Amino acid sequence: MTTTVDDALEHGGEFHFFQKQMFFLLSLLSVAFTPIYVGIVFLGFTPDHRCRSPGVAELSLRCGWSPAEELNYTVPGPGPGGEASARQCRRYEVDWNQSTLSCADPLASLDTNRSRLPLGPCRDGWLYETPGSSIVTEFNLVCANSWMLDLFQSSVNVGFFIGSMSIGYIADRFGRKLCLLTTILINAASGVLMAISPTYTWMLIFRLIQGLVSKASWLIGFILITEFVGRSYRRTVGIFYQAAFTVGLLMLAGVAYALPHWRWLQFTVTLPNFCFLLYYWCIPESPRWLISQNKNAEAMRIFKHIAKKNGKSLPASLQRLRLEEETGKKLNPSFLDLVRTPQIRKHTLILMYNWFTSSVLYQGLIMHMGLAGDNIYLEFFYSALVEFPAAFMVILTIDRIGRRYPWAASNIVAGAACLASGFIPGDLQWLRIIVSCLGRMGITMAYEIVCLVNAELYPTFIRNLGVHVCSSMCDIGGIITPFLVYRLTNIWLELPLMVFAVVGLVAGGLVLLLPETKGKALPETIEEAENMQRCAFAPPLPSTTIVRPPQPHGTVSQTFYNFINYSVWGMSLLVS
Repeated sequence: MTTTVDDALEHGGEFHFFQKQMFFLLSLLSVAFTPIYVGIVFLGFTPDHRCRSPGVAELSLRCGWSPAEELNYTVPGPGPGGEASARQCRRYEVDWNQSTLSCADPLASLDTNRSRLPLGPCRDGWLYETPGSSIVTEFNLVCANSWMLDLFQSSVNVGFFIGSMSIGYIADRFGRKLCLLTTILINAASGVLMAISPTYTWMLIFRLIQGLVSKASWLIGFILITEFVGRSYRRTVGIFYQAAFTVGLLMLAGVAYALPHWRWLQFTVTLPNFCFLLYYWCIPESPRWLISQNKNAEAMRIFKHIAKKNGKSLPASLQRLRLEEETGKKLNPSFLDLVRTPQIRKHTLILMYNWFTSSVLYQGLIMHMGLAGDNIYLEFFYSALVEFPAAFMVILTIDRIGRRYPWAASNIVAGAACLASGFIPGDLQWLRIIVSCLGRMGITMAYEIVCLVNAELYPTFIRNLGVHVCSSMCDIGGIITPFLVYRLTNIWLELPLMVFAVVGLVAGGLVLLLPETKGKALPETIEEAENMQRCAFAPPLPSTTIVRPPQPHGTVSQTFYNFINYSVWGMSLLVS
């Protein structure tokens, strides 16, 4: 008798003790990935700063100035347009060691107008108003060198892009477990080396290496847990695996608050990765991968181990295992298949843009919060909390309403929140926090839904290729985002939010052009994928536990019918 992997899991347990144990262990990888993905908020924090001028500290001490008086007397004011760069990156060309300088107004004793005093660059470094340290304060990544902070974050996204492609192939070739342990070791070692790097160049190199392996290990963990559980649990497990990333956000905020020095912070978030090497004895190889490599006997031993852990037994009829894909015709996927036919080409372009949008808005909102927030730790914590209801809303809506409308709405909410945040007065900080949290929740939902829908729109033989190609735009967005955020804020602090608003609103509109995949079987051929668009604009059907509304008559417009359908269906949800 020939049995599929899912058949074996039905007998051995789809989500019992073994799967729950694997989910807990592998979710820790998702938690540990957080500091690498968004740790720039704390590692690269840029505090208020000004040029260091020799003699100013001595003069201030002699005159008994307060910090505000020292700034007023010795630091240039904002530039003509109100920009702070003149105050942060220029200094008066004055010898502050002169004994003729008065304490009341030292520059007045120079017999010249303050506005006519020559300004020069910060030749002697900067003074930073912060109790801790970051890579910005240690390596002076400000003013003319501010682009080096952008490069620091972009380098890890370059690593994500290269690593997720190349290591994904290695995992398919040599096994999930071996690749997972190797990437964990390299990630941990490079993270420690980054924490002790003596120069910016070495720090950048180790940051790039972390990017090459860290996202790959996160993806391998995701693949492993979805391959260990039964078919009916994969979607829920996948969403909660991503929710574990949110737990990492909350923990990161607390650790960063307790350790305001970047080297100690980097050490603390990196060292736990060495504990993951113990997974060699805890996590078995994926039985699906073993079967694909014709190692059926070893896969059968793992299934017996799973059944034993779950308190079940496998029937003797399970003699031979095969993959579900073996029943179909073997086709060789090609990149051209993603753009060859009109509907799949449209799906590819829209999915690529939405992956790009999700990355830019998600990372961009976090980075912008680090620049604009009054209390970066609290605001980071609050905005991370909203990711939990975002995950639950995805679970509650995608199988009831469908994928398309919640996905479009989440993008539109994120874009509208960015637009509104740019015009909220500074004295309404509570309102700004609420709107920012709505935007963060919206883009989190969009991020999680695009992960699900991407695989549902492609036929089987190009499904993996389609997911890899489209999701690669996520890393391209991550490369661009630091330059977008940090450069545009020099023009206007809220300008990045305006860009995010446009990008998010366009993404929401494009999603409505995709077909609904709720309740549909995964397409197996190009023809089936092309025909999915026929029902793209049909209203979402309620579940079988809810009374379906009557079909429309010819005299009733489709638009009016959609409105009635959604209204009755929504009320039935509330009643039930």
